Amino acid sequence: MIVVSSCLAGLKVRYNGTHSLDEKINKLVAENKAVTICPELLGGFSTPREPAEIVGGTGEDVLDGNAIVVDRSGNDVTELYIKGAYATLATVKQIHATTIVLKENSPSCGSSMIYNGEFNGTKMAGNGVTSALLKRNGLQVISEDQLPEDL
Repeated sequence: MIVVSSCLAGLKVRYNGTHSLDEKINKLVAENKAVTICPELLGGFSTPREPAEIVGGTGEDVLDGNAIVVDRSGNDVTELYIKGAYATLATVKQIHATTIVLKENSPSCGSSMIYNGEFNGTKMAGNGVTSALLKRNGLQVISEDQLPEDL
């Protein structure tokens, strides 16, 4: 089974109430080859919500207690990101997912790039909190840009 970010399947769950529809992913869901998940909603966020970025490092640093996730107003929302990451991990394990496709650049789902924590649109190499946790548990996490054509 494949797990995909809900926003990539066209669900309006992004921070600003929009989606990031990817037609290949939407087709996988329609064919019951993939299930959707949104770590941020699982963590307790609602839609819409303020944008958030990791400050002081990457998702791994957040999990290790060396960085935090803050929203644009400066509120520390780290706990909700960690809660969503662990809820996602539990779901992924429960359904025995073989591939996890998460939305790139997200502070939760980014699997190679995230925003730099300055809310200025600059990206840097790194994992979001959920991607970092899933990878620590030996799971393959890719972005929508890395989705193989043959899935």
